[in-house]
Amino acid sequence: MKKYGFLLLFVPLLFVALRAQAWGFFGHRLLNRLAVYTLPPGMIGFYKANIDYLTVNATRPDSRRMVVPGEAPKHFLDVDRYGDSAEFKLPRKYADAVARYGEDSLLRHGIVPWNVVSMKSQLTAAFQAKDTDRILRLSADLGHYIADACVPLHTTRNYNGQLTGQRGIHGLWESRLPELLSADYDLFSGRAEYLANPTDAIWSAVARSHAAVDSVLRFEKQLTTEFSDDQKFGYEQRGSQTIRTYSRAFSKAYHARLNGQVERQLRYASGLIGDFWFTCWVDGGSPDLRQLQYQPSDKEQQRVELEAKETAAAPVAGTAPGHDE
Repeated sequence: MKKYGFLLLFVPLLFVALRAQAWGFFGHRLLNRLAVYTLPPGMIGFYKANIDYLTVNATRPDSRRMVVPGEAPKHFLDVDRYGDSAEFKLPRKYADAVARYGEDSLLRHGIVPWNVVSMKSQLTAAFQAKDTDRILRLSADLGHYIADACVPLHTTRNYNGQLTGQRGIHGLWESRLPELLSADYDLFSGRAEYLANPTDAIWSAVARSHAAVDSVLRFEKQLTTEFSDDQKFGYEQRGSQTIRTYSRAFSKAYHARLNGQVERQLRYASGLIGDFWFTCWVDGGSPDLRQLQYQPSDKEQQRVELEAKETAAAPVAGTAPGHDE
């Protein structure tokens, strides 16, 4: 078994039906879980004690996405809305970006890198305050947004192939392939490293993701010419439902054509999440986490349960256009 393949033995709860949002429930939960194992001795005991909280709540931002106004833009950035090489030219400070483009425009086209930088500051402050509940809550959410920045289709206005006749490719790349193939992936990313410049780190992640957009779209289009419709798609049983999905043959061929791209991005994302958590801890004074309350409080558990109920029951709110399929 490849490095870190053993971790998959601990995550049977992750093999659930997936939705075409970010890495899907499977991917986000896997990434937060893997990131725990990158942490140094001063952190890993605390994070392992709360690994189930971090795993389950990795998907909370997606649950809020369609019901909480202002949540949707935190998950993406339409780099190609801003012209050539925008990922290298956009202002790194959110206030500067607002001054140049206006906040309405920014929210319409996504703010994921700026949001990650903001949340980095919040998690650092939580470590300084030695606040267990906030550390865990912000760690889970920050992991989600960092993972989103590592998805190529989260960096383009053609986020679901809707502009090129490839509708559905979003779920194929980030959900279908990991669901089918991740048990054979090498997801070992090494030990977390301190980020001297977290802003540069998350913008580098966006640039890396955006550079892959062309191959994500082009290889799917090439393969589509080689598969008949009944070969490209098939039907599978999910619970009590029979759903139409990309066939295993097409999915495996797409994975091979991408030459391990999804695997590399999963590995990169889990390492980057660990790097951010570690950097926040160091910048927060490297508090002795053994002296903190080791589990989320009853109040925090109740808050999470209440949020889940309210999110499930709430009517869908208006969200920023784009990335809403």
